[in-house]
Amino acid sequence: MRHHSLYSFFLITLLFISCQSTETKDSEPNKIKNVLFIIADDLKADALGCYGNTVCQTPNIDRLAAQALQFESAYCQGTWCAPSRRSFMFSRYVDTAGVNMGEHFKRNGYYTARIGKIYHMKVPGDIIAGTDGLDHPASWTERFNSQGQEAHTPGPYACLNLDIFTDAPENRQSTAMPHRMFVTVQDSTDGTEQPDHKSATKAIELLRKHKDEPFFLAVGLIRPHYPMVAPDTYFEQYDWEDINLPEVTENDVADIPKIGHPPHTNANNSIGKYPDNQKRMWEGYYASTSFMDAQVGRILDELDRLGLRETTAIVFTSDHGYHLGEHTFWEKSTLHENVARVPLLVAAPGYVAGKTTALTELMDLHPTLSQLAGLDVSATAQGKSLVPVLQNPNQQVRKAALTVGRKGHLLRSENWAYMRYQDGSEELYDMQNDIMQFDNLAEDSKYLEILQEQQMALEAHLRTYELSE
Repeated sequence: MRHHSLYSFFLITLLFISCQSTETKDSEPNKIKNVLFIIADDLKADALGCYGNTVCQTPNIDRLAAQALQFESAYCQGTWCAPSRRSFMFSRYVDTAGVNMGEHFKRNGYYTARIGKIYHMKVPGDIIAGTDGLDHPASWTERFNSQGQEAHTPGPYACLNLDIFTDAPENRQSTAMPHRMFVTVQDSTDGTEQPDHKSATKAIELLRKHKDEPFFLAVGLIRPHYPMVAPDTYFEQYDWEDINLPEVTENDVADIPKIGHPPHTNANNSIGKYPDNQKRMWEGYYASTSFMDAQVGRILDELDRLGLRETTAIVFTSDHGYHLGEHTFWEKSTLHENVARVPLLVAAPGYVAGKTTALTELMDLHPTLSQLAGLDVSATAQGKSLVPVLQNPNQQVRKAALTVGRKGHLLRSENWAYMRYQDGSEELYDMQNDIMQFDNLAEDSKYLEILQEQQMALEAHLRTYELSE
């Protein structure tokens, strides 16, 4: 009788351990078999509904955000397309040492494909020509360009800094022309010939074709990059007269070093003469963003239809942000928050959805996606895996994010944005109380100690990664 009781005890114990083991196994995140990497072009974070915009309509990206971890403090490492894209693909601040993200997955048996603009392409030049731009062919099993007419698209055309409005196909600002940055076109067709629509269509085709094998699918959408082209139905969603321009304080740029200004400002470009056309710039930006959002929705819908969500990590981001008149600035290439901060959504099955304020660099995507897929992280990667943040949004993997500009560096910590330029000039902003960066504190003696702390932190960061000023 005693032996029978002892036997029962051991049997129950083994059963309990087995249940515990099964429970632990089942509670682990699903294995990531596939990666869907979607990147927009020149998209500022605060243009999206999920990042607080109440005007621009982005229902599909917002839907993804509800299912993803939304990074509120993600920063690019390059302030224009070429260096930013090179940086996050290689997970390097300024060089191309090691194996890039696409090639890493390819070497590990994944089908890898590039659709549209992943590495730098000239927009509109390479889009009109259908050429590869600064691509790295070793990254891909296959690659596909999405050609389009861009500024030559049929429909109402505007060159807003020249105050030109016409339906005529002639004399439109296009490739390498000086005013192409201020062009909008209301596509009079159904939009199926637009590059982003073609990219979404190709993505859907490849998802269907490769759904049964591991894949790394990189989809580069080019809107809202200029020329801001979208079907007229998307322009109809917005009335430029109702758009409020960004707040600009008196002498807004007086405390911003000249070296920190972008090439185009209200002071040196004729867009400054036309406040109504500045509103139309926002209208075009919103229309092309909403059109891009619709293409994201088409891709996500197909991923759901194929039942791939449970095995696919999805990333949505942008190469950098954009100025649309903030501080009287236009376009990119500054170290200010409007350019350096980017949207970043990561939806990985088995990981939490929500929001995180963890400081993040786009370089972190390479090691993150590698770890999610169970691959070794490249020894040359300078980014940090975000998997701890995906597991717990309150976690931090870095104390500051670094952005490398054309003529200086930005060190973005939780409370401060510190910029130092090649000529020694500086900017310092209190990001808890001055999120619009109106008040440069670099020369305020009350903040000398903080300034010195930021100087030392930047210098340490540059030394660690052997970056020169």
